[in-house]
Amino acid sequence: MTSRAESGEPEGLFDAPAEAGRAPEAAAAPVSRAAAGTGAAQPLAVRMRPRGLDEVVGQGHLLGPGTPIRQLVDRDVPMSLVLWGPPGTGKTTLATVVSHVTSRRFVEISAVSDGVKRVRAEIDLAKRELGMTGRQTVLFVDEVHRFNKAQQDALLPAVENRWVSFIGATTENPFFSVISPLLSRSLLLTLEPLGEDALREVIRRALADERGLAGAVALDPAAEDHLVRLAGGDARRALTYLEAAALVVEDGAVIDAGVLEKAVDRAAVRYDREGDQHYDVVSAFIKSIRGSDVDAALHYLARMIEAGEDPRFIARRLIVHASEDVGMADPTALQTAVAAAQAVEFVGLPEARINLAQAVIHLSLAPKSNAVIMAVDGALGDVRKGLAGPVPGHLRDAHYKGAAKIGHGQGYKYAHDHPGGVVRQQYAPDTVDGREYYRPTKYGAESRFTEVLARIRSVLRGTADRR
Repeated sequence: MTSRAESGEPEGLFDAPAEAGRAPEAAAAPVSRAAAGTGAAQPLAVRMRPRGLDEVVGQGHLLGPGTPIRQLVDRDVPMSLVLWGPPGTGKTTLATVVSHVTSRRFVEISAVSDGVKRVRAEIDLAKRELGMTGRQTVLFVDEVHRFNKAQQDALLPAVENRWVSFIGATTENPFFSVISPLLSRSLLLTLEPLGEDALREVIRRALADERGLAGAVALDPAAEDHLVRLAGGDARRALTYLEAAALVVEDGAVIDAGVLEKAVDRAAVRYDREGDQHYDVVSAFIKSIRGSDVDAALHYLARMIEAGEDPRFIARRLIVHASEDVGMADPTALQTAVAAAQAVEFVGLPEARINLAQAVIHLSLAPKSNAVIMAVDGALGDVRKGLAGPVPGHLRDAHYKGAAKIGHGQGYKYAHDHPGGVVRQQYAPDTVDGREYYRPTKYGAESRFTEVLARIRSVLRGTADRR
């Protein structure tokens, strides 16, 4: 995985670094869009960086009264934090705001480009600063998960002795990527992708604010909807795309979806998560998998991802489909679908698109059987019809005192005492005894259960061949 510097992606609203060893500068003065286009000014996402906690959009669960961030800002309490969340959700913003508001010395280290030598040098400088002036240092380590164990170990003395207020930012699960001693000495704060309302606030603020586009252009509702979908919960991405569109129109123009498409080279997918397109696309997605058309299924997967569909929703549909339409024909299909859902939670988009695609391919190419859903729905149907007779006496609980007196458990045959672990015995209530809900198909792995089940049922009913 390349860093933002390596990929050329501009730093932005929530992840823009301050210069190492210094507190963040005051916000840049407003500049024209023409100047921004020549590179004479900071990118829009940097100019719109929040200057205080009250300007931070989203993450309300981390910014309320009494929260660790508020303690750090309002009471100047030294503490160490690990901020875990997707790109563009506010990790660097929170670190820089803490430094700016409290006037602490702020140092940013990138785990991509810096090593132990830099870490130790900054810690030594922080110790001297603390001893000579009493001024505390915020040591921000971006992408801390990229440090190996030895590099993370170098942070421990400073964190343990509170020579610095350590803030580490990571997009990876810290329980896997941050060493336990460092994690145990820090508070773990989880940031969530920005919701649609928060993204719209970020976009509208940038359009109107003097630090941003200062009302030079407007955005029509369809373009705003498309921009929100493209952003995928990432405020930096939203502002980067907005700036790209603003640079290709004249002052006073209204940016429509067509302009936005051309500016960012991403087509607007006509897809309303609350409307007909949502249900139509999802229906086509599942039916394509059921029909084993892997290419069509991947098309609809891509369509949902590109339109900003919640990947957890897609994963849930795959889990249901794995049992509903594949079932025992390929029991590993459910494992793959569940693993894809877990991957979505662990890594999120865009990387989780690969995990979702693997599950789609597996389910599409797997042998199909609806025997599982037919079995459970058949059983439910009988219960709903009132065919829920009393539990046979020999199966009732016999562990309490007095159970034997009323005949509970009498005549029960312990299956493990009999050959093959199966013995002739009635398990179902009289009302449904003999019903066959599960009927294996001849497809895939399920074909072997046809013979197995026939043999078991013959023993249970006393019709097995005794020769």
